[in-house]
Amino acid sequence: MEFLFGKGIVFLVIMGAVFMFALLIMSVLSRAFERYQEKYVAKSMRDLSDMFLFVDGRQLLILNICITALFMLIGILFLGIFFAIILAVGGFFLPTLIVKMFRKRRIHKFNRQLVDSLNAMSNAFKAGLTFPQAMEHVASESAAPLSQEFGLFVREIKLGVPLDDALAGMARRVDCDDLDLVVTATTISRQLGGNMAEMFDTIAATIRERFRLEGKIEALTAQGKLQGWIVAALPLVLGVVMNWMRPDLMQPMFEQAFGYILVGIIIFMEVMGILIIRKIVNINV
Repeated sequence: MEFLFGKGIVFLVIMGAVFMFALLIMSVLSRAFERYQEKYVAKSMRDLSDMFLFVDGRQLLILNICITALFMLIGILFLGIFFAIILAVGGFFLPTLIVKMFRKRRIHKFNRQLVDSLNAMSNAFKAGLTFPQAMEHVASESAAPLSQEFGLFVREIKLGVPLDDALAGMARRVDCDDLDLVVTATTISRQLGGNMAEMFDTIAATIRERFRLEGKIEALTAQGKLQGWIVAALPLVLGVVMNWMRPDLMQPMFEQAFGYILVGIIIFMEVMGILIIRKIVNINV
């Protein structure tokens, strides 16, 4: 009887320890989930809203979880648990990377449109239009995303927002160096006086020359970028070919811990190599 009582006490202690450990894990995961919502989901929502894409945060979070689960399921069914974990991690960050990619493409398109819009505004100033009228004229004649940003600027001015504040808000939304230059030059010119038409022509010529230099640099570094991707793809292609030709030699790698460690080291070195090569060939003008 005493033996059974002692076993019961031990069992209750173990169950209590397991319960407390589970509570601790749930608390840590809950804080991590809240931090993820604050840092990544909220940032993605702000980036999407700045691109005039209004998505609910819960929808974005559900999409993130579904992509993670789908990638993990594909990895478990076809590649094994090790690659399933890698795919799950990649799927977890995939929506954030997609948002960043679309934002980068939008900024690049806005930069291209900005040069022509500066020339158009310069002509509008020469015709006697005011700054808000010139912005409204350019917004009506341009395509998105420039028409969206300039149109929002014009609506803010009509609602009574100070012009300098509306310009600063547009620069914050777009987060573009060229637009920051335009906003700074416009603010100084309005405060100190000056020929804004001539100033916009000069800025447009400067930006156009920078685009020419960037295109020349991209052409010169294209070979280095291609070499980086080819070198990075060689181990993966070689592994697939070896697995197809001699699966008996490749299979032991995925049956022991040493094989998984080796694959992890290879992936880490591949990623580091890609980042280093991109850092070398990435030249800012």
